[in-house]
Amino acid sequence: MTRMARRGAAVTVLAACATLALAGCGTTSEQTGGSAEAGKPEKCGADGKYTIGMSQANRGEPYRVRMDDDVQKAGSKVPQFKVELADAQKDSARQAEQVQTFITQKVNLIIVSPNEAAPLTDIVKKAYNARIPVIVLDRKTTTEDYNQWIGADNIKIGEAAGKYFAEKLLPQGGEILEIRGLSSSTPAGERGDGFRKGAGDKIKIVAQADAEWERDIAVTKATELLRSHPNIKHVYAHNDPMAEGVYKAAEQLGRKDIVVTGIDGLPIDAGGIKAVEAGRLAATFVYPTAGKEAIETAKKILVDCQSVAKQQLLQTELVSKENAQQVYTRLNAG
Repeated sequence: MTRMARRGAAVTVLAACATLALAGCGTTSEQTGGSAEAGKPEKCGADGKYTIGMSQANRGEPYRVRMDDDVQKAGSKVPQFKVELADAQKDSARQAEQVQTFITQKVNLIIVSPNEAAPLTDIVKKAYNARIPVIVLDRKTTTEDYNQWIGADNIKIGEAAGKYFAEKLLPQGGEILEIRGLSSSTPAGERGDGFRKGAGDKIKIVAQADAEWERDIAVTKATELLRSHPNIKHVYAHNDPMAEGVYKAAEQLGRKDIVVTGIDGLPIDAGGIKAVEAGRLAATFVYPTAGKEAIETAKKILVDCQSVAKQQLLQTELVSKENAQQVYTRLNAG
C-alpha cells in the first residue's frame, strides 16, 4: 500500500470509528473521552516496572532524532522505565497503527509527537480513554484528550521571528519568501501566523512553499522561488534544516546576497546554532525537544502517582551571531 493510500485508509477508518462505533474501533466510552478514569494509569508507584512506547513523526529531521535521543537518555536514568521507540516515517496511518500496537501491548504510557493533528486525534483519544497515560510532544492533536502536551509556543516563536525581520533585517520594510513546514501539522500554521503578526505591515511575503520540514525538499522549493523572484534577498524558513536548504539553493544559484533565518536551534554540530555561528543563517530560535521533560512527566505519573497539568510550555530564545557560541555551550552543559 502506498503512503497516500495508507493515509487515506487510516482517515477513513478513524472517521468510521467516530461516527459508527464499529466493532474493533473501540467502544463508545473509549472514543468519546467521557470516562473520569481517562488518562489514569492502571498501576503506579516506585516499586513498579513500566514500559513507555514512543511514536515519532519521523526521524528524517535532526530535531526529531535529537528528541528521540533525549527521551532515551532521560529514560535510561529512571530505573523503573523501559522505552520503546517507533518511527512513523512521515506516515500518519503508520503512526496510528503504532499507537494502536502500543494499546494492544498494554504499555504503561505513550509518548507521541504527531505527524499530523487530525489523523492522530482519535487513536490518541482511544489510548487515553483506555487508561494509558499519553504525553504529546511538539505537534498537537485536535482535542485535549491526553495527559499533557509539552512544547514551546509556536505562535510566539513565529512572532519573534517576524519582529526580528521587521526590526533588525528589514527595518524600512521589504519583501521576503517563506519556506513552510508540513501544512497539515500545527507548528507550520502557528509559525506562519505568528510571523505575520510580528512582522506587521512592513514585511510582505510575496511567495511561499511547503517543504515538509526537510532540507532536500527545501533545496528544490527554494531554487524555484529564488528563480521566480530574483530581486528578493530575505527568506524565513520554519525550521533550520529547511533554512539550510535555502542556503544551499542560493549557493548553487550563485546568490551570495540571500539572508535566511530558521527555527530549532539544536545544540549539535549539524544544528542551527552552529549554522548561525558559521554565517549560513542570520538567526535561529531555540525550540526545545521536550524529550527530557516528557520523561520527567512520565515519572510524575507512573512513579510518583501524581496528576499533571494539561500543558507544559517551554521557553525559547533568539540565537544570533553575537550569542551563538554562548547558547551552544550552555545548552550542551545542561
